[in-house]
Amino acid sequence: MSPAKKKTAAAPREQVTLEFPDNALLAGLAGAHQKNFARIEQKLNVKVATRGNLVAVEGERESRDRAASVLRALYARLQGGEAANLADVDAEIHFALEGPVKAASGNFGSPSLKTWASRTTRVRTQGQLAYLDLMRTHPLVFGVGPAGTGKTYLAAAYGAHLLYERRVERLILSRPALEAGERLGFLPGDLKEKIDPYLRPLYDALFDVMGEQCTKLMEQGTIEVAPLAFMRGRTLSRAFVILDEAQNCTSAQMKMFLTRLGEDSRMVVTGDPSQSDLPAGMSGLNQALDILSGVEGAAIARFGTKDVVRHALVTRIVAAYTAAEDSSGVERTLQRRKD
Repeated sequence: MSPAKKKTAAAPREQVTLEFPDNALLAGLAGAHQKNFARIEQKLNVKVATRGNLVAVEGERESRDRAASVLRALYARLQGGEAANLADVDAEIHFALEGPVKAASGNFGSPSLKTWASRTTRVRTQGQLAYLDLMRTHPLVFGVGPAGTGKTYLAAAYGAHLLYERRVERLILSRPALEAGERLGFLPGDLKEKIDPYLRPLYDALFDVMGEQCTKLMEQGTIEVAPLAFMRGRTLSRAFVILDEAQNCTSAQMKMFLTRLGEDSRMVVTGDPSQSDLPAGMSGLNQALDILSGVEGAAIARFGTKDVVRHALVTRIVAAYTAAEDSSGVERTLQRRKD
């Protein structure tokens, strides 16, 4: 007779009870038809129940603690006048899953940036948190990684935050006017009409983090959005400067831009080396990453597919392309060895 198989004991499901004193905010925390609670239950494998102003969370210790962290973070958002919709719930869950489990007395939720009187932006991944920390501590930061990781958006938010706190006098955003093989001369209209389509993503990021105040500040010259060519010959002092789509900069353009850094200024350079529209070997971004690695005052934040914060399908698309490119690289190496 064979020995009886030992049953693996399931991890104990314990319960923690949280108190949220403001019933109106508690209703917002739950969401319409308690859809926020349902999303937390689905993503974190817990059970959430309410009684009066108490919320009970039942589940395995780690899942339960993460769920409690998410609930406290969402409640803090509501106390600050922010929203707590499903997108916000997903963002806090994403942030909680990536980081260490917080103790009951810890600080909960993703760090926020006040970008204007009624605007707040929050980091959504641990990679974004590391990026934000580097921007706070280094005058020059490179943000490198795939599309959808928030490289430009978070840089614009941090620049708006510094402007709001009057720690800089100007916010300057730039990008090279070269994409997908197009040239400005072939586009209709005057110079501004030719350039604007290339700068539109920067405008979109600014308006999202600052609202209508952005228009007024642009009219005053406090905020400037300009193509890279317009940076030549300038010294950018007491400013927060962002260079976007830097993978389309040549080595000469990159050197020109980096040497514009003036007194009391900070720079952020963002790009995705895999999306360069330049001929192979001409990217000034790759060269700058090699040359400036380890230079005091410069730092590099690298993002991966887990930092993609757009539609969930975007994460899978980026991962699939990365896998295909890695596979192609291996095949090319093996072919060269055969030859």
